[in-house]
Amino acid sequence: HVHENLDLPGATFLYTTSTLHCMTVSLALGGTGLGTAWGEQLAVAMLGDAGFAQGDPKSIDTDPFNTYYVATKG
Repeated sequence: HVHENLDLPGATFLYTTSTLHCMTVSLALGGTGLGTAWGEQLAVAMLGDAGFAQGDPKSIDTDPFNTYYVATKG
């Protein structure tokens, strides 16, 4: 959810790049059009839909732009 990302430095750049480039390229190639900033909630839900046990989002203090997911076979 956007309101959960207000303190992320550079979030506006990520959302703009995602909308104007990544999402449109994905759609043009038959993808789902998620872009680069599609959110932890959707990622965890998609991991569950793919048969993984609940994905556990992790972050690294020195890398505020990425989320890493630890998921196990369900």
